[in-house]
Amino acid sequence: MVTASKPLSYEEWLQLPEAEGKEEVVNGVIVKMPPNKLPHVNTVENLADLLKAKLNRNAVWVLTTNFGLVIRQNPVTTRTPDLAVFVKSNIVERDGYIHSAPELLIEVLSPGNTRAERAEKLQDYESLGVPEVWVLSPEAQTVEVLLLQSGRLATASILREGLLAPTKFPEAPIEISAIWPK
Repeated sequence: MVTASKPLSYEEWLQLPEAEGKEEVVNGVIVKMPPNKLPHVNTVENLADLLKAKLNRNAVWVLTTNFGLVIRQNPVTTRTPDLAVFVKSNIVERDGYIHSAPELLIEVLSPGNTRAERAEKLQDYESLGVPEVWVLSPEAQTVEVLLLQSGRLATASILREGLLAPTKFPEAPIEISAIWPK
């Protein structure tokens, strides 16, 4: 684990070796996280498979891998969302990292997540201009849909059943019950 006596600059962060595990950088401080547990992974993979089956893979990327989404360079803040859907032609890549908002970002809650962590991530996603975020609760089996309105992510609905389609991709409706591992 890398520790710093002072927050890292963007340039210092770029010089670090690629992380071996899941980590984010928040205000210049590296935050290491344990690997996701199997139910979390299965939820993410189920949803990714459902979306990939309905979206044009030549035009749209559905990413679930451990990738760096740069929120800002000063102080350096990067996030590692569970799932992100990008229109390929809209991606801004610099220094090997994505510096642009996905069309849809999905976070799956883990039992250890705190309200403060969730609020901080949502503020970062707002600042990047992410138009739609889904927050999945495997425990409650709900999907909270947040939409960017006047620069703020606001809850549009909380769903337990039925079809859910990304705002930017109405051709890709997902049956909510199919998201959860069986």
